[in-house]
Amino acid sequence: MTANHSPQRPPRPALRWILMLAGVLVVFGGVFAIKAFFAKQTNNFFDNMPQPAATVSAAPARQQRWAEGGEAVGTLVAVNGTDVTTEAGGVVRSIEFEAGQPVAAGAALVRLNSANEDATLKALETSATLAETQAHRWQQLGQDKLVSLDEVQQRTAAAASARAQVEAQRALIAQKTIRAPFAGVLGLRKVNLGQYVAPGMAIVSLQQLDPIYLDFTLPEQLIGKLAEGMPVQARIDALPGRTFEGRISAVEPQVDASTRNFKAQATLRNPDGALRPGVFAKVGFDLGNARDVVVIPQTAVSFNPYGNAVFVISKVKRKPGETDMQGKPLTGDKLVATQRFIKTGATRGDLIAVTEGLKPGEQVATSGLLKLRNGAEVTINNSVQPAADAQPQVENR
Repeated sequence: MTANHSPQRPPRPALRWILMLAGVLVVFGGVFAIKAFFAKQTNNFFDNMPQPAATVSAAPARQQRWAEGGEAVGTLVAVNGTDVTTEAGGVVRSIEFEAGQPVAAGAALVRLNSANEDATLKALETSATLAETQAHRWQQLGQDKLVSLDEVQQRTAAAASARAQVEAQRALIAQKTIRAPFAGVLGLRKVNLGQYVAPGMAIVSLQQLDPIYLDFTLPEQLIGKLAEGMPVQARIDALPGRTFEGRISAVEPQVDASTRNFKAQATLRNPDGALRPGVFAKVGFDLGNARDVVVIPQTAVSFNPYGNAVFVISKVKRKPGETDMQGKPLTGDKLVATQRFIKTGATRGDLIAVTEGLKPGEQVATSGLLKLRNGAEVTINNSVQPAADAQPQVENR
């Protein structure tokens, strides 16, 4: 009896690998598909999520009438100011001034020891007197033809030389007394009694305070508009609330090639000595030709290399279905900040003129600009407003 055996199928490893890879692809594909689905839903949620309104302060663009003019910064300079020095060396014998006091021109400040020079002067005066007497005697002898004319001239020249030596000695003694070269106010003394001072050594500072110069620089565009005699106003941070009047006294005819600016100088009256050399000052001047300009606070402008911009706030109707953060429906109008590029002009205090891009009455954001983006919803809170004054005053505390 013969047994029937079914033939065995040969193993197929390639099919197994294909089935295994297909299973792996299905599993990982499902994982990535689920991950992509959730990522898309998350992005859609955040993209459509209502943004909270940014709180800003705002101010309307105003129309004002500004006279054409400008502002600059400068430094006060004494009309005459120097460190008083000595021409001759010597030991300080007396100090005849008090630090900080006003002095008249020619007033004695310091006297140096001149005992040796005084003794030499007496000897020279004696020699000069003798030489003059001899010269007078020889002139009489010359008239009587008892001596030659050449001898008379030699005696006369010797007498003149002796007198010149006396005058030179007197000038040297005068140098031992240091005097004020002009009227002004003295500073702190730099020498003491008994101290030896060398020629050229500073004794004390001397400054003439009334009048006083104010030096400042301006851009080259104004070189043809600024003229001598034009009035200026100066303000000093150290003296808030005070304005000092003056006039342009000189204009530098040359423009600095490196900065494209030129220098100007004004003269201010300073009878009470309130203005001091070296103090920083703000200069204002008017060139006439008043015109209407649109002005806004400088804090409203974003100054950028590619152009200056502001955020204009306007009312916009809400889209149907808009909700707040809690999902509650919103109705009515909303305030939206729209970025707009503008062209700016002159500044005056905290204000800046807008020459193009803004109309009077339009409202601009003045603070909180870093929180804004184009089309962002805003709320206005003007409880704290940035300064917007054409002539701001610094408050001392």
